[in-house]
Amino acid sequence: MNAVEQFRTMARYNRWMNERLYECCARLTDAERKEDVRAFFKSIHGTLNHLLLADRIWMGRFTGRPFRVKSLDQELHSDFAQLSAERAKLDAEIERWAASLDERTLDSELAYTSVVNPAPRTLPMRLAVAHFFNHQAHHRGQLTTLLSQRGIDPGVTDLMWTPREATA
Repeated sequence: MNAVEQFRTMARYNRWMNERLYECCARLTDAERKEDVRAFFKSIHGTLNHLLLADRIWMGRFTGRPFRVKSLDQELHSDFAQLSAERAKLDAEIERWAASLDERTLDSELAYTSVVNPAPRTLPMRLAVAHFFNHQAHHRGQLTTLLSQRGIDPGVTDLMWTPREATA
């Protein structure tokens, strides 16, 4: 599998896992989702929100349409249904974007300004895209732990079980 196909696979996995985790999170009350459980972004809601926010930041960088935020814990949507709908829209956008990737794009460089340390940076695009998908997996791992602590089993989360990959 070349890098282009790998990133397209990661985009499908991202959508699949987000759908599953949002289904699990929907079983909780709003108060349970927003309870401060000392996670990186305090709560399940905070973690879901951060993932949406960070993905929008990176997609803005990748597409040349910057998404400006005040901080990495800025709340985009307090309502779970709205957060879920926006997640689904962005996941579809990520899949469309990944479908447009080619080796020439991955061999280019990405210039951007960091949110955490507002300084200009340049990264190989290939590394930036790998970071994008790795960041998602990192925080979804936190979510699966937080859900498991509440007795909700998110099921198998392995990449190879992404529906299209499992039937290939």
